[in-house]
Amino acid sequence: MRPNLVVFARAPRLGTVKRRLARQVGMVEALRFHRDNTGRLLRRLGRDRRWRTWLAVTPDRDAARPGGLWPGRFTVVPQGPGDLGARMGRVFQQLPGGPVVIVGSDIPGIECRHVADALRALGAHDWVLGPAADGGYWLIGASRTGPPRAPFADVAWGSDKALADTLANLRDRRVALLRTLADVDRAEDLAALRRRSGRCRQNTRYARAFSVKTASPKML
Repeated sequence: MRPNLVVFARAPRLGTVKRRLARQVGMVEALRFHRDNTGRLLRRLGRDRRWRTWLAVTPDRDAARPGGLWPGRFTVVPQGPGDLGARMGRVFQQLPGGPVVIVGSDIPGIECRHVADALRALGAHDWVLGPAADGGYWLIGASRTGPPRAPFADVAWGSDKALADTLANLRDRRVALLRTLADVDRAEDLAALRRRSGRCRQNTRYARAFSVKTASPKML
């Protein structure tokens, strides 16, 4: 049975995504980044047959919209209630099969090789994490071969302590760390991404091709 890759994503609705970034660049620009990056990420990771790709979405009502916001080729599941730790813990407990790796949708640099590295690490470790430059993490995975463990108690989500808090909860388990990647939470992060890409605006062809649509303002 193939391992599981789960992409955590928020429905692309104006005013509800990338709020820290939106305070600096505006809600429309933040929504554009979120939509385009999610589309590119799904296109890049979802076509790899080494794992089964799931899409865990929030709000829950957007997980069951036939022909709605999400690409039809993925199994879409609701994240459910609670903070980020509760939602990720639910995925680790409920998904079938072997190892589970979770990634966020706001890290432009995630490639198939990073997921493959994480799954390889889980062959010799209980958990694997991909540190983010801001003190959080862009990936977390579990082999699910040992005793169940919920490593998310008292984690300061959204702070520079999230990685350290999670590692403290896993101090008696075998943990592998991947390379550090940067997310896009500030205007300067977005500007740096555009400089690296060599263009002044995000390219939207992947989002169009992958049908990651923007919710109508009437649905907000």
